[in-house]
Amino acid sequence: MAGALRMSRVLIAGAGPAGIRAAETLAGAGLHPVVVDEAARAGGQIYRRPPVGFTRPPEKLYGSEAAKARALHGSFDALVAEGRITHLPGRSVLALRDGVAYVLGEAREEIRHDRLILATGATDRLAPVPGWQAGGVYSLGAAQIALKTQGVALGRRIVLAGTGPLLTLLASQLQAAGAQVAAVLDTAPLRAQLTGGVGMALARPLVTLRGLRLRVGLGRIYHAGVTLERIETDESGPTAMVWCDARGRRHETRCDMVGLGWHLRADGTLADIAGARFDWDRAFHQWLPRADALGRAGEGLYLAGDGLRILGADGAELAGQVAAIACLQDLGLPHPEPAPLLRQLARMRRFAEAMACAFPWPDEAIGRLPDDTVICRCEGVRAGDLRNTLPLSGPEANRAKSLGRVGMGRCQGRYCQLAGAEIIAAASGRPPSEVGRLRAQPPARPAPVGAWLSEAPTECEAEAE
Repeated sequence: MAGALRMSRVLIAGAGPAGIRAAETLAGAGLHPVVVDEAARAGGQIYRRPPVGFTRPPEKLYGSEAAKARALHGSFDALVAEGRITHLPGRSVLALRDGVAYVLGEAREEIRHDRLILATGATDRLAPVPGWQAGGVYSLGAAQIALKTQGVALGRRIVLAGTGPLLTLLASQLQAAGAQVAAVLDTAPLRAQLTGGVGMALARPLVTLRGLRLRVGLGRIYHAGVTLERIETDESGPTAMVWCDARGRRHETRCDMVGLGWHLRADGTLADIAGARFDWDRAFHQWLPRADALGRAGEGLYLAGDGLRILGADGAELAGQVAAIACLQDLGLPHPEPAPLLRQLARMRRFAEAMACAFPWPDEAIGRLPDDTVICRCEGVRAGDLRNTLPLSGPEANRAKSLGRVGMGRCQGRYCQLAGAEIIAAASGRPPSEVGRLRAQPPARPAPVGAWLSEAPTECEAEAE
């Protein structure tokens, strides 16, 4: 299997809202970017598209965001049809080195580029719950993907738990599709939601009102300020969620599927591999890449969307345009004025920070998890195993990984490293910012060994300008 060598002046990784708007801005300036995306069709997670021929209308898939989804999809498809961008779907960027992106789809490709825009989005931010390693326990994002791409509810009687806007949005979407949602369990206390909600309403009143309407529509199945005790399971998967309400009363809700999620975690894997630096962000309670106001994170490197800051789909569109403008500036090409976009982004950030206050990450609850709770689902590492590693590793994430295997599995720490850091922090009496973050390394996604045992690239395609 010989790899193909492509030449591109600007490479964009990701075809969600940020990547689409970045490509649109660059094409408008006369450039011809190459856009690589893991999905079969552009749109990203929030505007993920079903297969061709799927008959469920956009209003059912995207609700109040249907018009925005249509606009993004239409803009991108038109650019591809007109030959103004090159779209490479179904491919993952696995490694970056010396201006070359190593890309894997059905075949291996190498894309040489002068500038790189990373619009990699975000993944679910997960907190372990005793029993969550069982089959039939999914992330909220996975449940939403199944609903959007195939019209499938992953259970007959569903419990959703965690916090953040996706929790109530997914519950509403499942109900609209005819699924039975038995309970929506929000770990965020009502007082925090009210405090943060004021800031959200001041920054984006219509969006806040829309979210409140979704919440009201859930009625009595929604519960705030809960404590999740455990997921009861048998050989077939979940049978019940055991939880306590805000008053401390214990409940057991029967179910055959559980969805978990605590808002989002920026996917900074490629940014790390590309050489970006990271800082601990107290508002978002996670490590985020460092960039200037326009998304510059290094020489020829630009970041946009939720992979830089968790600002939602509207913020991602703005960030994609801004990153493209920075790229055009650095190339010495005519570009739009960024100031109006930066003002809008500032408002998006105020909203996002208020949201983080309203729906906090349950750090204290994670630090108190029982020793027999599985932390790393890939490797089967339990909280007690991690705590017992600390006398040898010390309170440093990468040493704990090397000695205790947390983060060494298929997901490379995407789902366990934040929770693992909380356990290390609680056990050592220090903040998670001092525990550090797991260093990313290629390949950014699991890849077959055979993909790299091919001949050197022999085919050179025309340079896209």
